[in-house]
Amino acid sequence: MPPTFEPVNETTRLRQGSGKAAGGADGRTPEFRLAMGLYGGLRRDLFEDAFAYRPLGRRRTDGPLSRRLPGRIREAVSWAPHAAVGFLAFIALMMELSRGSAGVGSSVGWLIGGLVIAAPMVMTLVRPIGAFWLSCAVSVVVGALAGRQGGMGPWTPGTYVMHLTVLAVVALRTRPRVAGWMWLLTLALGLTTGTFTGGYNDDTGPMAVLSALVLLVASLLNTRRDAQRQVSAEKSVTAVERDRRTVLEERTNIARELHDVVAHHMSVVAIQAEAAPYRVENPPPELAQAFATIRENAVAALTELRRVLGVVRAEDYEAPDAPQPTLADLDGLLANVREAGLPVEKIVTGAVRELPQGVELSAYRIIQEALSNTLRHAPGAAARVEIGYVLGGLGLRVVNGPATSEAGPSQGSGHGLTGMAERVAMLGGAMTAEATREGGYEVTVFIPVEAAEPVEPVAGTGTGVNLEKEDQS
Repeated sequence: MPPTFEPVNETTRLRQGSGKAAGGADGRTPEFRLAMGLYGGLRRDLFEDAFAYRPLGRRRTDGPLSRRLPGRIREAVSWAPHAAVGFLAFIALMMELSRGSAGVGSSVGWLIGGLVIAAPMVMTLVRPIGAFWLSCAVSVVVGALAGRQGGMGPWTPGTYVMHLTVLAVVALRTRPRVAGWMWLLTLALGLTTGTFTGGYNDDTGPMAVLSALVLLVASLLNTRRDAQRQVSAEKSVTAVERDRRTVLEERTNIARELHDVVAHHMSVVAIQAEAAPYRVENPPPELAQAFATIRENAVAALTELRRVLGVVRAEDYEAPDAPQPTLADLDGLLANVREAGLPVEKIVTGAVRELPQGVELSAYRIIQEALSNTLRHAPGAAARVEIGYVLGGLGLRVVNGPATSEAGPSQGSGHGLTGMAERVAMLGGAMTAEATREGGYEVTVFIPVEAAEPVEPVAGTGTGVNLEKEDQS
């Protein structure tokens, strides 16, 4: 039998459309959706995984006060939250036992007070949401055993302390919305027990006010702790980004300086390669062509060097007219530092020799930055610069004493050590920077330098290259 279709007139269609428009796309009213949203939040916060295992971690001991405590005391302070909950459980137990434990025998009263009342409080350390439900159940059971009838509420003095402690600990360990749900359920518990006991619940009002205050304070502390944790995380990210930016800036400075150094040497190579054939009488064509090729390659390399490293130059950067400083210019730097008020002495050990210009430049910049840090952070202190020429490289040591001036240390960028470490790492060296026992600061650097192979110059050439022998390779 074929299906039959009931005709729908225009009035029916308009009525159905108006109903969907009033109740939403699913035909539900806004009030219904609000109620379902609240119920879903309550179920997620207090019913789903209510007895999940969530142990309370130990307290951090890296604060300004706790880090100064001895080791064993600092270890004990880390368990302070657990000890506080245990102490409050003991107080609730004593308050309940002082009443004779609802008038029952002492052994049964001890069992009720020790196991039943203290259990929810201890349970907050491992299963916070489940501890709240257990606290509600214990409040009803102990209130019934204590004979809380005739319009009185379910809370005895012991369960009063127990329930408030549970509310506070759970609120500190969960989100603020859970505190609101617990307060509403606590209020509903008092009103319900008052109704079933046949009268007005005298304990509901005080419990509602006290629990609201406790939950409010706990929620504020919890929110403040989360905000501090977020700020600390953002500070850590900011510090990492600042260090990374400082490293990039220092690498840019190094690239600029090395560009000037390498460009100078490449220019010298190109000029010497161009002039070399004219310093030899009747040079063979092969030799002249070889020097022409060397000059072309040097000029091409210099052009590419300027093109690649030119991008790291700032718009306002101007290449220095004089060559980059070396250790031979250190006396001028020390003189300027002494004029700025820093007594400094220089000690040189080993056989002074010429080092690669990149090493000389980095050593000069490291000593310059170390002395600048002394001027900024240790006003009035004296400094000593030690330079050691050893077989395998160059050793540097810049040490200063404690500040003696009444003027406080000036605030710098705080990344001078980062720049020095970047220069040392570029050269494959090692660096240590630490405070001294006398209250000063010490920077120690070792830069490895390979021994240069001697080149026998040809008399009369002045170029350091044997022009009479053609490279047969």
